Amino acid sequence: NNSSQLSSLPLHILLYVNGIYYIFYFLATLAMIIYKSQVFSYPDDFLAPDLAVLLLMAILEVPRLYLGFKGNLTEAEAPLGLSLGLTVGSVVLCVYLLLWQTYVLWADVLLNALLLAAYALESGLKVTAIAAFVS
Repeated sequence: NNSSQLSSLPLHILLYVNGIYYIFYFLATLAMIIYKSQVFSYPDDFLAPDLAVLLLMAILEVPRLYLGFKGNLTEAEAPLGLSLGLTVGSVVLCVYLLLWQTYVLWADVLLNALLLAAYALESGLKVTAIAAFVS
């Protein structure tokens, strides 16, 4: 009789907080891109890629969080592993917005640094949860 619960409460809380933070992050980053396009001489062919990266990131975030919640609550390593894979994609896009978007303001640095820290912590908890599920 194995009645031990393996799902991770810290991971569940962090996924929830990341979901809320990402909504704020998306809106703030979108507002800053709009602001930068008005205030700075933003080349038209540079505006589209920056917006596309933000949009792609938002599209990735939904299955990333869903699979994270599902994998954790059902104690299944496959959805959690997929969520971890999507996190890698989100990290790459976040690094783009941190380092390579056309104009990087201090607020961009702060928002992206917080998001990267949350992704790192979440990834560590996912790996720990997967290890617990597999053992």
